[in-house]
Amino acid sequence: MVWKSVCMAAAALLCTIWFQADRAEAHGYIKSPESRSYKASLEKQTLGYTLAFEKYGSVINSPQSVEGLKGFPAGGPADGRIASGNGGSGQIDFVLDQQSASRWNKVNLTGGVQAFTWNYTAPHATAKWHYYITKKEWDPSKPLSRNDFELLTTVPHDGSAASNNLTHQVNVPTDRNGYHIILGVWDVADTANAFYQVIDVNLQNSVLEDKELPTAPSNVKATEKTFTEVEVSWNPSADNTGVKEYALLRNGERIGTTGSLTYTDKNVEPNKTYSYAVKAIDHAGNESPLSAEVSITTAEASAEDKTPPSPPQNLHLMNVAAESVELMWGASEDLSGIREYHIYRDGIKISQTTSTSYTDTTVSSNTTYSYTVKAVDTYGNISDSSNLLDVTTKEDPEANPEWKVDAVYTAGDKVTYLGNEYEALWWTQGNQPDKLNGWKLLTQNTILFWQEGAAYAGGSIVEYEGKKYRAKWWTMGENPAASTVWEYIGDM
Repeated sequence: MVWKSVCMAAAALLCTIWFQADRAEAHGYIKSPESRSYKASLEKQTLGYTLAFEKYGSVINSPQSVEGLKGFPAGGPADGRIASGNGGSGQIDFVLDQQSASRWNKVNLTGGVQAFTWNYTAPHATAKWHYYITKKEWDPSKPLSRNDFELLTTVPHDGSAASNNLTHQVNVPTDRNGYHIILGVWDVADTANAFYQVIDVNLQNSVLEDKELPTAPSNVKATEKTFTEVEVSWNPSADNTGVKEYALLRNGERIGTTGSLTYTDKNVEPNKTYSYAVKAIDHAGNESPLSAEVSITTAEASAEDKTPPSPPQNLHLMNVAAESVELMWGASEDLSGIREYHIYRDGIKISQTTSTSYTDTTVSSNTTYSYTVKAVDTYGNISDSSNLLDVTTKEDPEANPEWKVDAVYTAGDKVTYLGNEYEALWWTQGNQPDKLNGWKLLTQNTILFWQEGAAYAGGSIVEYEGKKYRAKWWTMGENPAASTVWEYIGDM
């Protein structure tokens, strides 16, 4: 037990050091009712660091950093990774995703209108907040899935700072009891990211049959995004148990449903008029009256589009490791639509994607790179570059340590020197690895510069005066251009 406690304390100390070294700018969490991540930070004070870390993981250090891609429920974190935001900030591990009926402490809550209050450490420009609750039939013993949730409400915002809208009134259902999870999602306006907060609640309701209809959606608007896409938006409906989803009608026919307050119709044609209306549907299946209709005529497709898209916005780092860099940026705008994004590293194009994120897996550890992104529209017009982002990859924890002149090495020790790996053949100190006196070269297909004082085994390849030579047998001090021990094999 003493050894276990020492190990746990050591792990906690290492984690503390890691967070102090790598912690990025943080953002926000739901303070009331207490979210799972906020409870973690509170219990760090009551349980102590080691026990809290064992229960909650790394979120105890940064409850405001549960960040992932936005787009929930269609996109966003993967199933089973919703509580941690898919670990997207690089600071949060997956302990927060562990799920059972008894693992997490719960907040007692009754149905009806409840206030949900956020605490922001970096109040980003905000597009909206949206809230979800687990369905009546959800299984608390299984990892959280997007199919476990249904929409409660969406709180739209005007793109200003999140701190302008701290508290939201959320209508919590009265048609279920016991353990449920409420998910709050905060969508940032100028990045591809959102923040995810799960709240474990114990609902205490007297369940009644719901026959009340939601109110009709209001302020319906239709906006042309491209020649072939129209975005419809509206203000939320009200309902005694909360709105589950909205149905979209085009020219009187239902074309789809959504849990958000916007819907993009991608099946329109240029130079045509369309009418849209919306109705709300609550958790009991009650449908609201139809909203007022709104009409829009799409633009006529031009024969040739010569206008480039707007530059991608706010290119930023999502995660970095020794061998990968994960990037994200805000979408560009263009009347004809964005076809793809081109990713540049150190001024050279390395890839392209249709997404607003990209993971570069062709990097080396402990190296600094400069990234930019450009957008390309459907006519091939290329935007100006995004902002420049410099990223330094982490050191490879499995890489061999750099050789040190004053260190003592024994047979079998491995080091890195000038980018190559070497293994000590016997006890050695101060002997430069590339001179191969007591060292064996491990890196394959490496050509070393010939050195007069170096010892070379048979088969070693060296460069001398712009030419390549292979040693026929062990040799030291014999000039490759003048000795028969060396075989000329070609120019460099």
